[in-house]
Amino acid sequence: MATEKHTRTSYPKGKQDLYQQMLELPKSYNVIALSKVNKVRATQLMMIRKKFHKDIIIKVIKNRVTQRAFEKISDVKGIDKLSFQLEGQCALMFTNISPFKLNLIFDQNKVFLPAKGGDITKTEIMIPSGDTGITPGPVLSEFKEANVPTKIDQGTIWVSKDTIVARPGDLISTKLASLLSKMNIKPIEAGIVVNYALEDKLVFAENDLRIDLKEFSNELSRSHNESISLAVESSYFTKESMGYLLSKASKHAQSLAIESNYMSKDTAGQIISLSVQRANNVAAQLKNKGYSPN
Repeated sequence: MATEKHTRTSYPKGKQDLYQQMLELPKSYNVIALSKVNKVRATQLMMIRKKFHKDIIIKVIKNRVTQRAFEKISDVKGIDKLSFQLEGQCALMFTNISPFKLNLIFDQNKVFLPAKGGDITKTEIMIPSGDTGITPGPVLSEFKEANVPTKIDQGTIWVSKDTIVARPGDLISTKLASLLSKMNIKPIEAGIVVNYALEDKLVFAENDLRIDLKEFSNELSRSHNESISLAVESSYFTKESMGYLLSKASKHAQSLAIESNYMSKDTAGQIISLSVQRANNVAAQLKNKGYSPN
C-alpha cells in the first residue's frame, strides 16, 4: 500500500506574520545585521531591545523561516550571502545605523553578569583579600575547594590574600559560580556582537567591523600631518598649509636678501653682523700670513 505524502499548505498565524516581516523589513532599512546569540542571555537581549527600540528592530526567528523569506527578495542585493550565514540561534537586526557604529554601540553597552556553571571566562577572576561579610558555615568548604585561604575574624569570613580562581579560557564549575555569586562578583562579560552585516550590497564580517578608536584617531592625525608636509613641500596652498608656506617663503626671502646684501629693517642687523664676521675672518687670515695693519 502506497504511503500518501502530506504537504503542509498552511502555517500558524504567528509564523506567517514573522515570515511577512522578513519579507518587508529588509526593504525598509539600510542595514541588516546578524548576531549569533547562542550564548546571549534572554535578559541581556531584552535590555538591548528596550534601550534601542527606536533605532534597531531585533528579531529572533527560526532560520528556515528567514531563509525562505530572503529567497523571495530580489531587490536587496547581497541578502543571499547573509542568508547563507544563518546557522545556530541568530538574531537579525534592522536599522539605519552604520554597521561599524552599531558594533561600537554594542561594545559600549556590554554588562557583567553573575557566572553560571559551564560558563567560559574570558578574563582573569580574582577574589580580593578582606572581609567577605559572610558568616562561617558550609560556605567555608567552597572557599577551600577554590583554594582561597580564609580566616574567621569578628564573626565573618575573611580572605587572607588576593587569590586568582580562574584564568581566561577556564570552565567555571557550579560550585565556583555559587561562591562568586555569594560574594557579588560578576565576572562574565556579556554583550551582543555583530557577526555579519549587509549594507549597500556589501557583507561585512565581524573582524571587518572592529575598530580600535584610539589607533584610528592616531592614524587620522598621522595622515593629516603627512598631508600638510606634502602640501608644504610641493608649495600647494590650502587653508591648513598656508601658514607654513608663508613662513617658509618669508625665511627663504630673508635668507636671499642677506646673501645679496639687500638692506632692510629686517636684514640690516644680520648683514652687518655677517660683514663683521667676514672681516674678522679676513683679518685673522692676513695675520697668520704675517701681514700687519701698521
